[in-house]
Amino acid sequence: MKKITVKNGGNNLNNGTEPTPPRSSGSQKGQKSPMKRMVLWVIGLLIALVVVLGIVGYRYFQESLQPLDKDSDKVVQVYIPLGASNNKIGSILQHDGIVKSGTVFNYYVKSNNISNFRAGYYQLKSSMTLKTVAQQLERGGSAEPIQSTKGKVLVREGEGIKDIAAGIPVTTDFTKDEFLALMKNKQFINSLAVKYPDLLGSAMKSEGVRYRLEGYLAPATYTVEKKGTLKQLVTEMVAKRNEELKPYFKTIQKKDMTVQEVLTLGSLIEREGVTKSDRRKISGVFLNRINANMPLQSDISILYALDKTKKTVTYKDLKVDSPYNLYVNSGFGPGPFNNPSMESILDVIHPSDVKKGYYYFIANTKTGKVHFSKTYAEHQKWTKKYEEDNK
Repeated sequence: MKKITVKNGGNNLNNGTEPTPPRSSGSQKGQKSPMKRMVLWVIGLLIALVVVLGIVGYRYFQESLQPLDKDSDKVVQVYIPLGASNNKIGSILQHDGIVKSGTVFNYYVKSNNISNFRAGYYQLKSSMTLKTVAQQLERGGSAEPIQSTKGKVLVREGEGIKDIAAGIPVTTDFTKDEFLALMKNKQFINSLAVKYPDLLGSAMKSEGVRYRLEGYLAPATYTVEKKGTLKQLVTEMVAKRNEELKPYFKTIQKKDMTVQEVLTLGSLIEREGVTKSDRRKISGVFLNRINANMPLQSDISILYALDKTKKTVTYKDLKVDSPYNLYVNSGFGPGPFNNPSMESILDVIHPSDVKKGYYYFIANTKTGKVHFSKTYAEHQKWTKKYEEDNK
């Protein structure tokens, strides 16, 4: 008879020994120790926390880019001191309730390469976007505190007619469209020319102008009486410009220039230069280029020709078909590009370094320093250097 062997789990039950129990280690395969589980839990918690903070931070940043209170009509007077950094300006705007975050404002202006903010008193609202606030600060404010804003119209130095029109309905009962329509009213403008012939004579002869009174609305704060009309308001602006320039009409004539030409250069210098010294030198550059029959090649003229506000002018922009394009057209163009300050106008009347023969200038957008060159080769060298510095 054959001997039968029965196997169970690899153990021979027929050999007279008990089955060997399975061996046991400290933990089953794949089982994690309490310490390891704790570490993984902490890591997971930290990752979740980072994700949540990232989402919250992103939402806060996006919200801070929007108006603090889009429905607010309250006008707040804000003072920006001379020499204030972007950080300081952001803190002031946050403190005065114009923006949600001064830090986000600072990041916004840096990322958009905005640096030419001007000191002064501003009328701002919490319903403004960061872009609008930055544009206001670039245009410049009032040198003196602005009293009650109701019935007051502030014309800032370097503002164009469209900029002024945008502010008209904020503090008066007049509309933007009414103001712009008056700027095209030939009968009204002709009446002003009759009243102020020395001031407006050259403007009336200019061809291709967009707004005949561009440059002739003197920067100042104007009071609108309860029964005052829009024509009275504009007449007051022109009258003030006439009073400012009256002592210089003969000087301008002796320089073989017209009021229109002086105001045109003044409007360019207003936006091109920051310091008085730079503005007077830039004036000398422009006059040298005019005398050499060279185009002025100012980006300010391109932006006006495009009727846009941009931070960067492209090569395509330089070819815009407009009499205001001073890259392709030599001379002064049709007329002023904004309403310059009296200071900038005097910088045209009294330029500096004309005899040094500068024909080019370029500004370092980071430092604001302006370098002047006599030759194109020298200008290109500084252009390349500033482009590398500003990367």
